[in-house]
Amino acid sequence: MTSMRVGRIPYINCFPVYGAIDRGIVPLDGTLIDGVPTALNELMATGLLDVSVISAIEYARAPHRYLLLPDIAISCDGPVRSVLLFSRLPAGELGSRQVIVSTSSMTSVALLQLLFENVWCCRPEFVPGNAELADVRGASEREGDARLVIGDAALHLSQAKGVLPFGDFAPYPYVYDLGAEWKRWTGLPFVFAVWVASRAVPAANALGVHASLIASRDWGLQNIKLVAAHASEVTSFPIHVCEQYLTGLDYALSYEHLAGLTDFFRRLVGAGRVPNGTLAFLSAA
Repeated sequence: MTSMRVGRIPYINCFPVYGAIDRGIVPLDGTLIDGVPTALNELMATGLLDVSVISAIEYARAPHRYLLLPDIAISCDGPVRSVLLFSRLPAGELGSRQVIVSTSSMTSVALLQLLFENVWCCRPEFVPGNAELADVRGASEREGDARLVIGDAALHLSQAKGVLPFGDFAPYPYVYDLGAEWKRWTGLPFVFAVWVASRAVPAANALGVHASLIASRDWGLQNIKLVAAHASEVTSFPIHVCEQYLTGLDYALSYEHLAGLTDFFRRLVGAGRVPNGTLAFLSAA
């Protein structure tokens, strides 16, 4: 069997999925390749990865390239805590204002656009830009009226705003958790990322990687305190903050998650941002 090229997001939200693989507890016949979501999207699209976690919207944009791996995703049913809009004004007052959007996650940007159009009922100017911790903390009054921040940087800043328990952060007094906003709007979970296999990869190879990911995910969820301790070492967040964050995420892809995912895709189709399509899964048959 050919060794597989397997993508991994380096944020701590992926630690429960890859923790047992990293520790050698679960074998993986492949090489792990790290990248932010947009980088992994590109590597999958160009055939440089065989299996990877990708932005949910990347699947919707090119379902002919991918097969979804069953029962594994990154989702939330309410606050996600790591996909946040920081704003100087209430969201409904940002019409024609500049909103700097993270270049690291296409799904988060697409969700933000839908929220502005359907919930906050205004159309700001979206400006791609960096949204890491240093970028936001060093922002001047001329650098946008709001910023979309994702991943570990968003966790740092959410602590500073009091979404999590400590810190002091002043430039953006309004904070919107996109997972919570989606739940309030639709009543459904939101799926930020899915795992896919390239349709060009032999099914047996992809199924082997899928089995390793599921076994590693299950170990991670059963040992979440150990995973949270590792996340604390990497980020310097308190262990209880990491555990609260990780246990607030869901790593399955059940009917309820699929309902949220297809509703998101349906709204994107209606807005003309992705083609209409269907969900296709990797199968052992």
